[in-house]
Amino acid sequence: MAVTIKDIARLANVSVTTVSRVINNKPEGVSEETRQKILKLVRELGYQPNAIARGLVTKKTKTIGLIIPDISNPFFPDIARGVEDSAHIYGYNVFLCNTDDNLEKESEYIKALKEKYVDGIIFTSSSIPKHEHIIELVESGIPVVIMDRRVDSENIYGVFLDNYEGGYIATKHLIDLGHEKIGCITGPLHTKSARERLEGYKKALLDSGIKIDEKLIFEGDYKINGGIIGAERLLKDNKDMSAIFACNDLMAYGAYKTIRSFGYKIPDDISVVGFDDIQLSQILEPQLTTIKQPAYDMGLTAARMLIKLIEGKKLKKKIINFRPQLVIRQSTKLVKGG
Repeated sequence: MAVTIKDIARLANVSVTTVSRVINNKPEGVSEETRQKILKLVRELGYQPNAIARGLVTKKTKTIGLIIPDISNPFFPDIARGVEDSAHIYGYNVFLCNTDDNLEKESEYIKALKEKYVDGIIFTSSSIPKHEHIIELVESGIPVVIMDRRVDSENIYGVFLDNYEGGYIATKHLIDLGHEKIGCITGPLHTKSARERLEGYKKALLDSGIKIDEKLIFEGDYKINGGIIGAERLLKDNKDMSAIFACNDLMAYGAYKTIRSFGYKIPDDISVVGFDDIQLSQILEPQLTTIKQPAYDMGLTAARMLIKLIEGKKLKKKIINFRPQLVIRQSTKLVKGG
């Protein structure tokens, strides 16, 4: 049975308030002899202060919440690892919450984290287009940092990738290899990240004098199945298509499966570019050319920002944007005759 603060008080023959003062390093009015006696009992009995109870006194629990939409997508565990590593350096613990892109579940997690008196929350928010619940949370005074999927509010602190540039350089890479009929499997277009990647794709085409063909665009879901269905639709409707830009790596994996089921080879017949550069992309056959999104570093940065907000420190920037990087591997090549 766990030792309680009442047990320490009884054995030391002092009040619970006195023990609480010593444990929370506020021993005003407590003699040094009594303080040492209490600390000795704490060590001998292995007493562990309850974080929530201590938080009621200190107004800090040294915990933060991390809300992610899809733990099965390897991009988000990389973010989580960065958040956890950064939090550990500063002495914070992390509660991880997976929402499955469900707004109701996200709202339930927010309620649970508030009940646990977390000091702040990091969101890689759901795909739901409206985020009033997040804005309300910020306005209530709880420190919040948003990642990956933007929320339109001037009061939001955030860590993001330049998705527009990522979409542009992915498409430009294919154009530079001689491709003109380039399919695009987007993410869900009610998310800003998906729209920005699509806008980058379109701008690269226009800058190269290539007309935008809506038949070459399919709205996906950032999941493998979205890539399977998207590539199938694009291949059926566009017999002369020579490349696909899948707006995340998971959809690129789905596109691989469909391309092969049609009897095509990658990259001999169809070149493929992904987005994220999750670890599996390096061992896929052929290895996937993709846009690197530094998920781990973004997680580190978001946690540092949040902890500074929690501790009342000033931040130089409210928004930090990371730059995308093209990682060329084996899934893209010059078009035949190019």
